Amino acid sequence: MNREEIKKILPHRDDMLLLDDAENIDGTAIGHYKVRGDEFFLRGHFPDNPIVPGVILCEILAQSACVLMKDMMTDGKLPVYTGLNNVKFRSPVKPGDTVETKCNIKRSKHPFYFAEGTVSVDGRICVSAEFSFAITEPSKTTGE
Repeated sequence: MNREEIKKILPHRDDMLLLDDAENIDGTAIGHYKVRGDEFFLRGHFPDNPIVPGVILCEILAQSACVLMKDMMTDGKLPVYTGLNNVKFRSPVKPGDTVETKCNIKRSKHPFYFAEGTVSVDGRICVSAEFSFAITEPSKTTGE
């Protein structure tokens, strides 16, 4: 799946769509993002030594799960984080790196999904985590 195909599933846009591609291989979501160096989250983290914040790496991991939820992400539904557990930050990610995510759903009770995964660069694990999210219904607005 390329960025345009991912946009059909995820509502994220502009600066917060953090995947270049993603695919489902035998129930494992694999995603990639090339850190260009001009991203908003690098400007102050840290001057003269930019490192991708851990929370951004966790977001990339969660977004990569989108390919596993493709059939459920319809009609404007929103995936929202409900938890992060056992997160380990093992190695920094810097501009020029291409991160690869791998994650799978461990269990589910709709609308809640429980997953685990890793973020790596060139085979070096940078983050490992367990996470959960819910697929929420679109909010209804009233017009006057």
